[in-house]
Amino acid sequence: MDRVNTARLQDLTGMPDGVLVTQALARDEAAVREIVRRYNQRLFRVARSIVRNDADAEDAVQSGYLQAFTHLASFRAEAKFSTWLTRIVLNEAIGRARRNRPTTGVEQIELEQNSSAQIIQFPLLQIHPDPETAMSRQEIRALLEQAVDALPDHFRDVFVLRDVEGLSADETAAQLSIKPETVNTRLFRARRLLRTAIEEQLAPSFSGLFPFDGERCVHMADRVVVGLKRVGQLP
Repeated sequence: MDRVNTARLQDLTGMPDGVLVTQALARDEAAVREIVRRYNQRLFRVARSIVRNDADAEDAVQSGYLQAFTHLASFRAEAKFSTWLTRIVLNEAIGRARRNRPTTGVEQIELEQNSSAQIIQFPLLQIHPDPETAMSRQEIRALLEQAVDALPDHFRDVFVLRDVEGLSADETAAQLSIKPETVNTRLFRARRLLRTAIEEQLAPSFSGLFPFDGERCVHMADRVVVGLKRVGQLP
């Protein structure tokens, strides 16, 4: 991007979503890029919680953005823009997951959990005074990501939205089209699977899971803009 566009993006960082949507409808590329920047990390985390690998998650997010911007005129302000956008990416990710692997009903998952009473096992964390032998932050994050990936699908979706993204039970229920009570039940079971010791020691690191920022964020915006120009949504 040139210097003028960069300055324009900086001007938009504090704009409400409604203003950005209006400007994006007017085919303002800077507004499109700001929307992508603003929601990249959340949408990537949500998609990855469904498909469980970075490449498919990126593809789902990109496809979701293209669908959203192509049909932006259908957005109604009765719902939050973030909710509308997240739902589109969720549906895209769910569709990809269904095409790539067979699904298992949550009732069967819960039945197996209750009958076996198995808990995912993690290596115990040892607190070492010697920093050279302490687990690095990168290793901790990798451990957490593996643990989250190992959760059953319905539990993992709730865990990512609630504990990683910080959505409320009501917001999570709205995103997944389930009851808040079901959100709470699944979150409890997800946390139990992650084990209390891991949760207590690593909870401050949850916000660093599945990062999607920096150059990855810029590249996503570039790909979305190219796709929108290809279909005539941007000049």
